[in-house]
Formats: sequence, structure tokens, C-alpha cells
Amino acid sequence: MDDKQQTQTTRQGDASLGNAAETDIVVGVDGSPESFAALRWALHEAELSRQHVNAVFGWTTSWGMGGEPQTDEDWFAMRDRITGKLREWVAEACQDIDIDPHDITLTPVRASGTAALLHIGSQAQRIVVGRRSLGRVMRWLSPSTSAALAEESHVPVTIVPSVEADEDAVSNSIAAALGSSRDYATTAIKPAQDQPVVAAVDGSPAAQRALLLASRTAQLHRVPLHVVLCWQLKELGPIPGYENAVAPIAAGQAHAEELVKDIVETAHIPDLIEVQAHAFHIPAAKGLLNASRYAGQLIMGSRGLNGLDARFLGSVSRQVVSLAQCPITVVH
Repeated sequence: MDDKQQTQTTRQGDASLGNAAETDIVVGVDGSPESFAALRWALHEAELSRQHVNAVFGWTTSWGMGGEPQTDEDWFAMRDRITGKLREWVAEACQDIDIDPHDITLTPVRASGTAALLHIGSQAQRIVVGRRSLGRVMRWLSPSTSAALAEESHVPVTIVPSVEADEDAVSNSIAAALGSSRDYATTAIKPAQDQPVVAAVDGSPAAQRALLLASRTAQLHRVPLHVVLCWQLKELGPIPGYENAVAPIAAGQAHAEELVKDIVETAHIPDLIEVQAHAFHIPAAKGLLNASRYAGQLIMGSRGLNGLDARFLGSVSRQVVSLAQCPITVVH
């Protein structure tokens, strides 16, 4: 990794730093296990797509680096120390990944992680972050970089859970150790190259954009694409033959199957991609969380609530971002 360390591009500055190119994958790195998982995911994706990776560390003077520098010389010294840490983290993540070191940029920025990623990634192909390993309730209630990015970013955001620290993975290990007969293998996060890409659709423009990205992702990874519509009767709108009455579930299911079929047909997905369309009578968040147990990546659009409304009233994307068991990409 010495050669890679010497040839990587380093950008230094503050939040006025120029935006990344549209081909960049911008990934947030801070030395945590969660950010390491995100960095590894981004590097593997770039290995396939031959994209550029911009590893961004948004730092403040409270980040364990001593007191605030008082002179320009002190500031330069601190930036050098921070750049050195960032280089170490990237070098460790790159050890078994075939990526040209010229395709990796190191960007330490004096700003919060969220502000740095939103600014630098505003023109990127996508932003990638790790999800903090908290319990289910704390993931929902506690503010996080991943949730803020998913709500505020105008480019797709991929949130990568940390498998080793995930509460569900630990629970499965405990159950297996106690001799439970339940098959827990299906709850582990599988490698993206072995599992299908799942696209969540609902007919909205954001979901259409998500389906387009999902089809490109499935083609890149050479895996099947599963298009999933989770429905409730109140969300389907008028069902033919039941305009003035409550439709039975069977009629709703048939209508939903036609809807998802039409969505797939009008998306013009390349013939070489294996596509399966599904309609499930289940609340969207619950259905997509179930799907995340078996997917290599879940891609969905966001057209719901933001900010405090999302926190207190709920939104599908926020719930899935907080609890999904595979990497999830949110598209606006």
C-alpha cells in the first residue's frame, strides 16, 4: 500500500472546497467501524464500475487533535496529521481491492460530516455512509449522518450497515449458540455479488429514478433485479369494478400486480437483465425491511416527509434507512 499512499490525490481545505465530479463516489470516513464498512463498499463498487472514489473526512477542532490551532503554521500541521490518519484508513480498506490509486482522492474538510458530504457530494454519482450500530429504538430516535443525508441530499445516498456490530447479527449468534432450530442464515447480510438488487416502486417520479439506478446496478453486478410494490387498499386508488365499494384483497392484489407490471414495462430495462416483478399486500416499510434480509442492495425513492415531520409522523425511507439489513440507496 506504500505506492498507493504516495499516488493518491489529497485535497485539503474548508467547506468552500469545489464539488466532486459526477462520476465520483463520495464516501464519508471517520475511522469508525461503520465508516470502514462504507469505505469498503464504495471501493468494491468502484472496482466494478471504474469510478473515482473521494474519501471525505469532515472534522472539527473537537476531534481529539488537541486545542484549536492559533497560527497558519499550526493549522497546516493539523491538516497534515488529519490527512495522515485518512490515508491510513484508506490504505487499510484497500488491501485486497483492485483499484487504481489514482482513482482515490483523500479530502479532509473542516466541517461537520453531514455538511462536508452534502457540499462535496452535491454533483457526485452517489454519496456513501455507514450506519451507526445502535439498537432499533435508538436508531430511530437519535439523529444520524445517514438519516440527514438521505433526507437532504439531491443525489442518491447509500447507507451501509456494519454487519459485525449489528444488533440483529449478534442476536442470531446468541440464538445459534443456544441451539435454536430456527434457520438464522437468512437474516445475515449477504454480499452484493451473490444477492439480487431490489427496487422499491410506487409509481412516483422518485421511484422511477430509483428503478433506473437499480437496473444499472443489477447490470453492473450481473445479478437479478426484483421490482417490489408494497401496497395497501387505501393507497391503490380506484380499482376497476369497485369504484363505489371496498374492493376485496384478491382484487387489490390483481390490480397491484398489473401496476407493477406496467411500471417494469415502461422502464425499458435492458433485456439482458433478469427481472422479476412482485406485489405484496403489506405496509411499505415492513415489506421493504423484510426484503432487505435477502437483497444485496435495496434501492428506493424518497418522496415522503422531511425533518421533524419525518421524525414524529414517520416516513418509509427513514424507517428503512434506520433498520434495513442490507445496503440501501435512497434516490430523490
